[in-house]
Amino acid sequence: MIRVLVADDHFIVRAGLQKIMADVPDMELADEAVNGYQAIEKASQNNVDVVLLDISMPGPDWLDVLKTIKQAKPRLPVLILSVHPEKQYAVRAISSGASGYLTKDKAFDELVDAIRKAASGGRYISTGLAEELADLIEHKRDSLPHESLSDREFSVMVLLARGNSLAAIAGRLCVSPKTVSTYRTRIFDKMRLQSNAQLIHYAIKHGLVENH
Repeated sequence: MIRVLVADDHFIVRAGLQKIMADVPDMELADEAVNGYQAIEKASQNNVDVVLLDISMPGPDWLDVLKTIKQAKPRLPVLILSVHPEKQYAVRAISSGASGYLTKDKAFDELVDAIRKAASGGRYISTGLAEELADLIEHKRDSLPHESLSDREFSVMVLLARGNSLAAIAGRLCVSPKTVSTYRTRIFDKMRLQSNAQLIHYAIKHGLVENH
């Protein structure tokens, strides 16, 4: 039996994933988490075989959650759930230790195969992501400005683009507001931006944040 921890703050999503697993004889929903802190705690302490981790939960940044889980349990597969297109987040997720990346519009079709693949020690790579990875390896694709950012800079960039204040970002990432300000300066330099408004426009244009 494949025991799955679902970490997502939306009840409807968790209920939908539970319903899918209830119809599959070799897997079950072992536990749920509604924020990053719970995801880390339950993944580290509980006996689960696969973690489904939402990219936009409250609490620590998803990359920090992913890396913390992998440090505590290097062999525990983590599948990333996201509303964002693969090309924007998936490569960074895989390079940080994820065993796969599922967009929520396709998750219900791909979920069972992805969980089985991850539980068996493999990685679930869609055709689109495979092509993206191949292009990166062969340097066929021109890189976008945000792809030059470090993981922490990328996290700060996304949080800024969502309208978070420096103090709010500092609290979420457990750093000082001065440190966040330094990250913002680096981000603007690397991406050749002048203001938060330009950053927000860029992030929406490239599908890095939701356009509400």
